[in-house]
Amino acid sequence: MRTHAKLVSERIKCRKKFLFYFPKGFYDQQYIDWERGYKWNAHLEWNALLDKKQYESLLAEGKYNDIAQRAVRLETRTNLLFSFEKMALRDAVKTSAGAKNFATGLYEYVYGKASLKQRFENFSEILSTLPVVQTRVHTWPLQTVFGFLGNPEEHIFLKPRVTQRAAEAYDFVFEYTSKPNWKTYSSMIAFAEQVKNDMIDLKPRDYIDLQSFIWVMGSDEYPD
Repeated sequence: MRTHAKLVSERIKCRKKFLFYFPKGFYDQQYIDWERGYKWNAHLEWNALLDKKQYESLLAEGKYNDIAQRAVRLETRTNLLFSFEKMALRDAVKTSAGAKNFATGLYEYVYGKASLKQRFENFSEILSTLPVVQTRVHTWPLQTVFGFLGNPEEHIFLKPRVTQRAAEAYDFVFEYTSKPNWKTYSSMIAFAEQVKNDMIDLKPRDYIDLQSFIWVMGSDEYPD
């Protein structure tokens, strides 16, 4: 049975683990070097290549393949996706139809005016219909990585196993289902917001910091 005392104890333990690796928290230089820096740099590259104005211009010119290739190149400069996921995406956008569906769907996901729930579900539907050559495209990492790179103020990246382990360590009830769906994604956001509230004194800046905290809690790279 979960008790308030146990919950507080587990979350204090997670905080101590994070500060063991990064004594100055989200502003520790080692944290910047190991976790935040490359993700933030990828976001800056996104803004240089696919900011809203430039993205709209490329769409107006029908340069769907160009958009898809820019997105693929941006992601390859991170370690967020497994190699088979990178390959699945490259294969899926090789066709003109695949590139067009991906490019138009991704724009609405990152820059659209609909609710986040609606944008998430629409992009999920698009990914589920992209060509599959060797392995499926509709996975949690591929569903969430580009929103995360494009707008980390609103979108968070979800790595399933690591997030489940982190939620268990944090004593947070994470409602996970393997197929991308809004209920799980909203639960992921709630998890991140709980971490934000608990770590408010450490001043997390955005979902890059919150995703990085969750990664530290659940990854084998950071043993207890």
